[in-house]
Amino acid sequence: MSVQNLVSQDDPFQDEGDLLGDDEDVGSQSNYIHIRIQQRNGRKTLTILEGLSKDYNLKKILKVFKKNFACNGTLVEHEEFGEIIQLQGDHRQKIASFLIEEGIPKATIKVHGF
Repeated sequence: MSVQNLVSQDDPFQDEGDLLGDDEDVGSQSNYIHIRIQQRNGRKTLTILEGLSKDYNLKKILKVFKKNFACNGTLVEHEEFGEIIQLQGDHRQKIASFLIEEGIPKATIKVHGF
């Protein structure tokens, strides 16, 4: 006798966009801009911004972030995600509101973290 109720057809960790079933890459992770936080020593954190299009000048965006948020930051080349922006401190909400003000749709921005 096999237990059939343990085999589920639904994936609880599947994104909502993946449930649409379109042929387009609606649910693919490459269409999103991810804003993450990474814990360092003690209470120190890094904010990581990845997934911005190559059309944007990341050096100028970084310069604006550093000036407006009063923090230090750098551009890092990542094997999987390409160029990402790292900022010192927790600036997730500030970055999200900045990107929305600049015309990036709110549906394409994902804020991660605790």
